[in-house]
Amino acid sequence: DAATDQMGKLNVLGAFDNMYFQQMPSQYPACALTARVRFERVEEGNHAIRIYIMDEDGASIGPKLDGNISVKIQDNVGTAMVNLILNMRGLEFKQFGKYRVDLAIDGNIQASLPLRVSQAPNRPSQHSIKPPEQTD
Repeated sequence: DAATDQMGKLNVLGAFDNMYFQQMPSQYPACALTARVRFERVEEGNHAIRIYIMDEDGASIGPKLDGNISVKIQDNVGTAMVNLILNMRGLEFKQFGKYRVDLAIDGNIQASLPLRVSQAPNRPSQHSIKPPEQTD
């Protein structure tokens, strides 16, 4: 639902890979894509980063994180951790189905996670729920 980075500490509120809507098209009010990437000493330097959401047809939907990071590894540590956060508002889905979130570093996809967008199940109305029977 939301994410922040506080001095290298990644804070994530809510985690999901299924979204439910009553009808299409629909918008999800607010959510965040996050990734925590570890780099080894041999990977020190500049890297192109891209995070994006794709539909079943391979079309990119919504905003994407597209930028560069500079990885610097301290002498007394062999690796460095980088937190990536893409906060989104009003992410629009035009149809139910399977989507995926891709993370590419230097043009190569390093991770791909599924995201399913489904129709919300019908909930029984209050009128269809019978009150418990009274016994004397």
